[in-house]
Amino acid sequence: MEKDPFKEYIKESEPDKRDKGYAWYTAIGLQAVDGLKTSQYLMHTAVRNIEGEISFEEANALLQSYYEENPACDIGDRTEEADKVSARIAALLSERAFSFTPNEYLSIHRKLFTDIYSHAGRIRDYNITKKEWVLNGDTVLYGSATELRATLDYDLSEERTFSYRNLSMDEIIHHLAVFLSRLWQIHLFEEGNTRTTAVFFIKYLRTLGFHVANDIFAENAWYFRNALVRANYNDLKNGIYETTEFLELFLRNLLLNENHPLHNRTLHISGSFEKPEK
Repeated sequence: MEKDPFKEYIKESEPDKRDKGYAWYTAIGLQAVDGLKTSQYLMHTAVRNIEGEISFEEANALLQSYYEENPACDIGDRTEEADKVSARIAALLSERAFSFTPNEYLSIHRKLFTDIYSHAGRIRDYNITKKEWVLNGDTVLYGSATELRATLDYDLSEERTFSYRNLSMDEIIHHLAVFLSRLWQIHLFEEGNTRTTAVFFIKYLRTLGFHVANDIFAENAWYFRNALVRANYNDLKNGIYETTEFLELFLRNLLLNENHPLHNRTLHISGSFEKPEK
């Protein structure tokens, strides 16, 4: 984001403002995973919410009215989507309710994208590919449409029964990176998978005792998505292997307040034989 009013809120000593500032900053930053940008109206509305002038429900209502009165003229303009989804993510991150279940994952997608995508909350019924800059236009192999729900059920079941007892923090970070990358690779929905996965994962981290409230997601959303791509891509004939090393650097910054440089150029497969900058 070019300019934001939220960094100071994250440093606030007042918990309510700090938590809301983090939620909004993260929510707005996550729009970058799909190349979207929010409006100044959304920024103004968010600040009013952080300052306690309006509730999340009122913020959503204001956005709904704003776009009814100011419909997008350009068919390719997705600012309305960015604004509405940001407000919904901020609201979800600000509430403590959460269940580690497939239905929760589906529910998050539905809450984020209702009236934006016709398929909100519905599992896709066809196979997909997506050209990735970080892969020089190649695609990750996403989950097969016929197996999506079974794969989601299996991955969450395996994680639910996994024991973190006696693991070192390095081992915990690695395991979380593998779990997160596999969950994302399913790509359960037609669109909105990365944002849904990020919200689900942040809320899951809280159940593990990680109370993240920093700017890592907000300022490195595209790196986050590219790291997920690299964790699920192989091209063995060219010596390229799936790796969670980039995702682990992101998680170390997020969870341990370390300060590893997160540069997208280090993830690009043309530079895949070089180690990330330290």
